Amino acid sequence: MEFPRASRIASRLDVAAQSPSTNAELRARAQDVVAWPHLSVLLTADQTAGRGRLDRGWVTPPGAALAISVVLRDLPGDPALRGWLPLIAGAAMAEAVGDQLPGRDVGVKWPNDVLVEGRKICGILAEATTDAVIVGSGVNTAMTAEQLPVATATSFAVEGVDVDADRLVADYLGGLDALLTRLRAGADVRTAVIARCITLGQQVTVSLPGGDALRGEAVDLDEDGRLVVAVDGVRRAVSAGDVVHVRPV
Repeated sequence: MEFPRASRIASRLDVAAQSPSTNAELRARAQDVVAWPHLSVLLTADQTAGRGRLDRGWVTPPGAALAISVVLRDLPGDPALRGWLPLIAGAAMAEAVGDQLPGRDVGVKWPNDVLVEGRKICGILAEATTDAVIVGSGVNTAMTAEQLPVATATSFAVEGVDVDADRLVADYLGGLDALLTRLRAGADVRTAVIARCITLGQQVTVSLPGGDALRGEAVDLDEDGRLVVAVDGVRRAVSAGDVVHVRPV
């Protein structure tokens, strides 16, 4: 695969023929700060042992999906703002996906899934290191309907589109970098994330560790990117790290 457009945006872009996990591999490589500066990218179309949130496995047939991991070093000075990183990544990916699926409803299911007409096409996973954050995403590109892991998933191929992978990565990186620049400057990113967040306005069940659950309406994202759920008139804010699942009722 060739990625000329994406390479002009990334500080460094390496394409691996195969990788067990681009996030794990980039986390190890990124210990070399000079060789892997801010906005360096490792990607592959053959990831054999990928992981999602809560260490869930993510394995796809070779060539059927694109795993993209980005190292972010120019981070907001306020650690509280770093909770926005997976959210702005999701918003940037939703924009990039939506640009190649005109007429479809593309949005983000809080906190980390990009959906097309309610079906998952991409997941986002952000992992902190000592001096950076690695943001990984897995996009279903050429996966057939028979290859999809669940009925609630989709792919560009299933949507009838031969995705331009270089354009997808370039658009994603450009959008992510622009939103991160705004976040570092203390400017508003909440509006952009809310505009793509399809969870808001829904009746949801929020599954919490230990088996507890909240049931109510997802009404807002607070200043730290937490989901605000109205339960019997009382607003409760939950962070991505405290949530097992968020499902519509």
